[in-house]
Amino acid sequence: MNGIPVLTASGNGIAEAWENSLVALYEHGCDIKTMYDRPEDPPSKDSTMMITIENPLAEPMIHKDFPGGLEDLQEYTMEVVEGIKNHLVRDQNDPEDTRWEYTYNERLFKYNVPGLDGVFDQIEIIAAKLAKTPYSRRAQAITWKVWEDNSCYDPACLQSIWCRITTENDINYLNANIRFRSNDAYKAAFMNIFALVQLQKKIAERIAELSGKEVRLGRYVHFADSYHIYGSYFNEFKGRFIGGLEKRNFEDRTYNYADIKDIMDDARPMIMQKVAEMSK
Repeated sequence: MNGIPVLTASGNGIAEAWENSLVALYEHGCDIKTMYDRPEDPPSKDSTMMITIENPLAEPMIHKDFPGGLEDLQEYTMEVVEGIKNHLVRDQNDPEDTRWEYTYNERLFKYNVPGLDGVFDQIEIIAAKLAKTPYSRRAQAITWKVWEDNSCYDPACLQSIWCRITTENDINYLNANIRFRSNDAYKAAFMNIFALVQLQKKIAERIAELSGKEVRLGRYVHFADSYHIYGSYFNEFKGRFIGGLEKRNFEDRTYNYADIKDIMDDARPMIMQKVAEMSK
C-alpha cells in the first residue's frame, strides 16, 4: 500500500481491543514525522485505525498498562461525561483569556454557533431522535468548529459521535461510531475509549427513559484517522507495554472494573477539590 496503512483491531471488551490495536500498530504502522517532534526525536509510528469493541461493558474493562492511574481515569471520565471542567474553557472573544480551547463535554452538550441564540445539547438531540426513530441514520454529534479550530493552537481531536439502534430478539442495542482525527494510541486512547463508552451508556439510558423501552449497549467502533505512538516515548512503550505482553498473561494485565469501581468512585471528592483549585 502507498500511504498510511489502514489497520483494524477488535476485542470482546475495552482492554482486549485496546491492547490488540497497539500490537497491530506496533507491528504494521508506518514511520512518519509529527508537528511536535524535537530534532533528536525518531519518527512516530502511525496508522489509520478502526477498533471494534463487541461488548463495551464486558469485563475485564481496565488495562493495567494504560499510562495513568485509576484516579486519572475517573477524573477524565467525569470531565467527558459530566462536564466538571467546562468552566475552564476560554472566552473566544477575550484575547487575554488563556484557558482551554474546549472540552469534549462542552462541545457535545453545549455546542454554540456565533450569531445564534442558545446552545445545542447534541447528546439530548441524539437521544430524542433515536427514542422516536430508532433506526435513524441522522443521530450524530460533532465537535469541530470550522470558524475556530482551523486556526487555534489545540483543536479538538474527537470529531464526531454517531449512534443507531438495532433490535435483536426483541432487545434494543445502541451502537456507537466514534471518530478521532488524531489519537495518541498509547497515552490517550484507552482513557478516551473508556470515557466514551460511559457516554454511550448515558445515551442508552436517556433513550430508554424517553422511549419507555430497555436499551442495552451494542458494539462500539473507535475510528482514528491518525492512530499513533510518538517517537519521543517509543522506547518506553516497547519496554513497558510490549515487554509486559511477554511477561504476564491477559488476566494479570487487566482489572475488572467491578472490582475497582469503589476505589474510583471514592476519588470523586478529591477530584472535585482539585478542579476547584484549578478554577482559582
